[in-house]
Amino acid sequence: MEFFEKVGGITPVGHYSFAVKLDNGLLYLSGQISIDEAGNLVGSTVAEQARNILKNVEKVLLEAGYSTRDVFKVVVYITDMSKFSEFNEVYKEFFGEHKPVRTTVGVRELPRGALVEIEAYAYK
Repeated sequence: MEFFEKVGGITPVGHYSFAVKLDNGLLYLSGQISIDEAGNLVGSTVAEQARNILKNVEKVLLEAGYSTRDVFKVVVYITDMSKFSEFNEVYKEFFGEHKPVRTTVGVRELPRGALVEIEAYAYK
């Protein structure tokens, strides 16, 4: 088992690892909000935050030896479901023709006042 505690200069905002890679090829990515290397929230819209989160997800995937094509499931937490189509456009840009299964959950609140949180699962 391999843990990814810091990726691309970014450290998680709490006591957890960004991802864990199991010997069987499964990679579990923790839920991520839109943060920069200093741990500050990035973006003021759902689209801006989603774009930054997905860039960070890609950094974690690459660090672990995976690509976006290896992602098979995504879970999205969003504080305003009326912004779902805004999120979905960024998501489609990121994944292109690849369509992992996805669950989207409307929530009241996320850490640091984030509008979106994304977790992912990959297999290689």
